[in-house]
Amino acid sequence: MNAFYGGHIAEVLSHPRFRLHVVTSRGKHILHREHPLLTPLGYAGAYLCNAVQRKAMGAWLERVVFSSRGELPFDTRDFATQQVKLNERNFLAALQASCSIPFVLQAVHDIADAPKGAYWDGGITDYHLHLDYKGLVLYPHFQQAVVPGWLDKALKWRHKATPFLDHTIVLAPNPDWVRTLPNGKLPDRSDFVTYAHDWDARVKVWQQAASASQQLADEFAAWLDKPLSQAVFALSPKNQR
Repeated sequence: MNAFYGGHIAEVLSHPRFRLHVVTSRGKHILHREHPLLTPLGYAGAYLCNAVQRKAMGAWLERVVFSSRGELPFDTRDFATQQVKLNERNFLAALQASCSIPFVLQAVHDIADAPKGAYWDGGITDYHLHLDYKGLVLYPHFQQAVVPGWLDKALKWRHKATPFLDHTIVLAPNPDWVRTLPNGKLPDRSDFVTYAHDWDARVKVWQQAASASQQLADEFAAWLDKPLSQAVFALSPKNQR
């Protein structure tokens, strides 16, 4: 991250058009510090509370959003939330925390100018950013369902559209198209296990998927340029919310 952002952090934070909001999940109570025994127990408690009611998970974890400037583009009454000023002191730590997957990567502790504690991947509280957005949102996504939190992956009833998405347009590939990709799925980190001893095979599979995705993007761009001369794109009935 230092190599990529070194000397450019101020440029990112002060961009004249784009505002950056980095979502993280901060642990509370026994999740306040990462611990080999208490952390699994804490996440077990968070899972059980979340299964009863998503908001109840706020007793274990809270959403902390590091923002370059301005108010958040979504309402925060759905879940325990804090907004923190994103600056050059905490930029790299917040970014690292935002992708620190529990039990895979270490939490980032005590980020500068933010509440003390252990910070993990923002996907725990907001897996697919199923948020109460303010205004119209165009959301390119890899699937039709917008799953609220990481702990909701197995809770299929949480995968349905809600009023939060009433003003959200989700652009997602047709599942039939996904099945045409190598192994019938989008590339993911499980491929590092599947092709653990065959680097060339994994690279080939990912390049084939990337090439197919580029074709998909090109065809969609062509339709946007001349929509009346192309096949009509139809919304799936279950996604018309």
